[in-house]
Amino acid sequence: MKFVVVAVLVLASVVVAGKWILRWSYFRVQHVTFVGVHHESSLRVLHASGLEAHPAMIGLDAPSIERRLAQFPWITGITIAKHWPNSIVVTVRETSAVAVAFSSHHVLEYVDRSGRELGAAPIGVNFPTLLYLKPAKPTWPYEHAGAGAAYVASQLPVAFRDQVAVISEDARGQVTLKMTTPISFILGPATQLHAKFVAIASVIAHTTLRPGDVVDVTVPDELAVTGPPPS
Repeated sequence: MKFVVVAVLVLASVVVAGKWILRWSYFRVQHVTFVGVHHESSLRVLHASGLEAHPAMIGLDAPSIERRLAQFPWITGITIAKHWPNSIVVTVRETSAVAVAFSSHHVLEYVDRSGRELGAAPIGVNFPTLLYLKPAKPTWPYEHAGAGAAYVASQLPVAFRDQVAVISEDARGQVTLKMTTPISFILGPATQLHAKFVAIASVIAHTTLRPGDVVDVTVPDELAVTGPPPS
């Protein structure tokens, strides 16, 4: 019995000593490498991460760093790899832009699939432009009322994605694609997109359309083609 008690005490002492040793400066973060940072400033990301303060390697975890980096719109998550005694590699997951849209200050912004604004985009960049028709107030609508337009942008097929100039959504949630031709396709709500996109691809490939024509694919099996609306 005495032997067991002594063994437990020795083991506890080793554990405590080990934790104490691991908090020495030698076992604190000294070297940081970021991988996958393309759209944010690596220096700003390092500052925000808190890793410049040389935290102890033993207590470091990805969720705490991820919370600090939530201020950066492009960053959606991270993973960390510890290389003892004092190096860490942070692999950053960034979101992708699927469209652009003008802010209330008339600044063109990249937009991801959730409708979040990611930062300024150059005029003429090759992405469809989102347009929310008649917004109730001059705020960014694409994470809320206009989210359908952003979602449609994220689902566009390669077959005609580069031909889509504008994706508009009205207050009823009705989405319309304006092509570069210019021809418009009324999608209706952002549902049954696969069937609607197949119908659009078929129309583009097999139908002669005139500039200004409007094709309604709200019901994919019942296409309706009309001329341009009266001016």
